[in-house]
Amino acid sequence: MISTPPPTPTLEDFHSQLRRHKLKATRQRIAVHEVMMDLGHASVDMVREQLESRGSKVTAASVYNILSQLADLRIYSRRLSSTNKMFFDINTFRHIHLYDRENHTFRDVLDEELHSLITSHMKRRKFRGYTVEDIDIQLIARPTTRKSRNV
Repeated sequence: MISTPPPTPTLEDFHSQLRRHKLKATRQRIAVHEVMMDLGHASVDMVREQLESRGSKVTAASVYNILSQLADLRIYSRRLSSTNKMFFDINTFRHIHLYDRENHTFRDVLDEELHSLITSHMKRRKFRGYTVEDIDIQLIARPTTRKSRNV
């Protein structure tokens, strides 16, 4: 069964999350979040380029620090591409990712049934010396030559 995603966190939600973590809603944090609301999944460079195109002057180091802090607080999550480039994800709800290895983009795959099947299977598995804390599913793909339909 394909599920309906929760809505992307709004600016108001973001302000609430910052307050909960006792962080100020600085101009730079707000600008970064507005870009992330548009992009969904993005690298530091992608966010910085968008900020620059919108007239905001924020250094790559500041963007990285903001995104990393938000990921550490679990307001965003991290995604690693097949080329080991860090991407950030505004959607922290449970979902699967499809990584396009040619275009270096991520898409959300909303398939609760598949995620549940994998999770229930893995819960039965034991790994000596380890406790599985979470399951993160990433499908790696490349575009087909014909026009593909949306996932």
